[in-house]
Amino acid sequence: MFSIAYRRPAGGSPVKISHAVGRHITSAAVAALLILHGAPGLAFDFNDVAARAKALAGKSYRKPADRMPKEIKELSYEQSNGIHFKSERSYWRNEKLPFELSFIHPGGAFVEPVKINEVVGGAAREIAFNPALFDYGRNSLDARRIRNAGFAGFRIRYPLNSAKDKDDVLTFLGASYFRAMGKGQGYGISARGLAIDTALYSGEEFPRFVEFWLDRPKAGDKELTVYALLDSQRATGAYRFTLRPGTDTVIDVKAQLYLRSNVTKMGIAPLTSMFFFGENQPSQPGDFRPEVHDSDGLSMQSGTGEWIWRPLVNPKRLLITSFSFDNPLGFGLMQRDRQFSSYEDLDYHYENRPSLWIEPKGKWGSGQIELVQIPTPDETNDNIVAYWLPKAMPKPGQPFNVEYRMYWQRETERKPPLAWVAQTRIGHGYRAKADDTIGMSIDFDGATLKKLPASARIEGTVESDSNGKIVSVNTRRNEVTGGWRMEVKLRRNEDNKPVELRGFLKNAAANGATLSETWSYILPPN
Repeated sequence: MFSIAYRRPAGGSPVKISHAVGRHITSAAVAALLILHGAPGLAFDFNDVAARAKALAGKSYRKPADRMPKEIKELSYEQSNGIHFKSERSYWRNEKLPFELSFIHPGGAFVEPVKINEVVGGAAREIAFNPALFDYGRNSLDARRIRNAGFAGFRIRYPLNSAKDKDDVLTFLGASYFRAMGKGQGYGISARGLAIDTALYSGEEFPRFVEFWLDRPKAGDKELTVYALLDSQRATGAYRFTLRPGTDTVIDVKAQLYLRSNVTKMGIAPLTSMFFFGENQPSQPGDFRPEVHDSDGLSMQSGTGEWIWRPLVNPKRLLITSFSFDNPLGFGLMQRDRQFSSYEDLDYHYENRPSLWIEPKGKWGSGQIELVQIPTPDETNDNIVAYWLPKAMPKPGQPFNVEYRMYWQRETERKPPLAWVAQTRIGHGYRAKADDTIGMSIDFDGATLKKLPASARIEGTVESDSNGKIVSVNTRRNEVTGGWRMEVKLRRNEDNKPVELRGFLKNAAANGATLSETWSYILPPN
C-alpha cells in the first residue's frame, strides 16, 4: 500500500566470521585499484543523458539482471555495516583536488549496483569496483567471487567545516535517494529524484538512478557536477546536479523526464523525513527525550506570496493532505526547533538536522503540494513525504522538463519576512473546572513582533472545518520570547474524523493587517 524506508538497525546480533578478506586480495588487484576503462568519446553533457533516457522510454522496461554474488546478498544489516571504505583510497585524493569520492559497498538493504563514471576532458570512463578499496572487518568474503559486485552508491567529500579535513557533503544511495549537508549539519532529511504513486493502495513505484557521471573537478573548484540516469517500470529520466557546498549547501537540479505509460501521481522534488513525536505530541512512555524528529513542519510559499506552515504529526493511520497552488515560490520540510534542550539526544543531535527548501526555477504552473504522513512505531522509519504534483501530466513518450534549487539549511532557514510559527502545543494548562474542549497554544516569533509594544492590539484569527467548533481565541504577548501566543479552545464534533484548522495574527490597530504566516493544522482522528 505504501512504503517506509529503513533508517537504522532495529536490533539483532552480527554473525561472527573468522577470516579476513585481505588474504584473498592479490597484489595485482591492489595495483589495479580504481582502473578507469572504456574508450574516450565525444564531449559529454546533459544532452547525452537525456538522449539515453528518451531511448530507454521508447523500449519496454527490462529489470536489471541479478548478478550480485550470493555472499553479499546474505550479509545482515550489521555485517554490511561492518564493511568500510578505506579513506586513504578516496578518489581524487592523490591529486589534491577540492572534492573527493568514497564508495559504498553493497549489502543489507542495498544490493542493486550502480555504474559510476568519471568525465575527464569530455570523455566518460567507468570507475571499476575493487574489493581492495574496502576494510571488511570481521566479514570473510572471497575477493575473487565478489570482484564484479559493483558499488551500491557513493559519497562526495569537501572541506566543509575545516580547511584541513574533508567532510561528507552529498551521498547517493538506494533507488533515487540522496542526502546532503551544509556547514555544522548532520545527515537527516533525504531527497529523491522522482516519486511515483506514493501512498496509493495500488502500490508505490521506486525509480532508480542506475548510472552516474561525475565531472572531474579542477584545483580551486567550489562546485561539482553530477549527472544521473533514472529508470523504472513506467518512467525514465536524465538529471544534472550542480553541488555548491557551504553554510547552506546548494544543489541546482535540472531534469528531463519521460513516462513509458500513465501514472496516477508523479511527485516532483520529493522530500522524505521522519517525525516520531514533538511538542504537539507527547513523548513515548519511558523515553526521556522531549522530541524526536528530523523535521517539524512543512513550509510553503504560494505564488501570491502567502506563507503557510503545517506542523507535522505522527498519525495513528495514514494521513494525506494537499495544498493547491499556481506557480509556487517554494516549499520544504523544515527543522525550526534548534535548541538541544528540545531533544536532549547526545547521539543523534536532531537540533543539527538540515531543513530542505525547494525553490522552483521558472513557472511550474498549476498543481498541488502533497503531504503524506505515515504512522511509525519508532524513529527508525522515514514516515513523512512531501512533493509537488503538477496538474498537467506529460503524455507517455513526451519530455517533461523541470528545474529547481535545493537549499540544505540550518542557520539561514527560509522563513516569512513578518512572523512565523515557533511552536504548536496541544493540551490545557491549569483549569479550575475541566471541560470537554481541546486546548492549543501557538507561539509566533519574528522581528516584526518584537518591535511591537506590549500594548499592541494583536488579534488571532482561527477557522475550523465542519468537524470542529472554535470556542475561544485569546492572544497575548509572550514576555519570555518577545513574540505572541495564540491560545485556542475548540470542540470536535466526531472523534473518528480529523479537524483542519487555519489561523494567523493580525494588527487590529492597522486595519487588520496580517502580521504572520498562516498556521495550518490537522488534528488527526482520536
